[in-house]
Amino acid sequence: MQMIGQLLSMGINLYTVAVFIYVLSSWIPNLRESNFGQMLSKIVEPYLEPFRKIIPPLGGMMDFSPIVALIALRLAHTGVLAIFGAG
Repeated sequence: MQMIGQLLSMGINLYTVAVFIYVLSSWIPNLRESNFGQMLSKIVEPYLEPFRKIIPPLGGMMDFSPIVALIALRLAHTGVLAIFGAG
C-alpha cells in the first residue's frame, strides 16, 4: 500500500509542477503557442476549467483559479500522505 501512496504522491507533485509551469508560461510571450505550451495546455486546462467556473477572473484580468487549484493539489497530497503514509 505504501508503494501506491508513493506513486500517487509523486504523480500529484509532478502535476503540481506542470500547473505551476503552465501558469508561469502566461508571462513569457508566445510560450503557450509553442508545441510545449500546447501540450501543457492539454494536460492542465481540463483540471483548471472547473476552478475557473467557480472563481471568475477579477476585473477580467486577474485569474486566481490556478492558486485555488494548486491549493487543492496540496490538500490532495496531504490526504495521500495521511492515508498511505507515503513520503
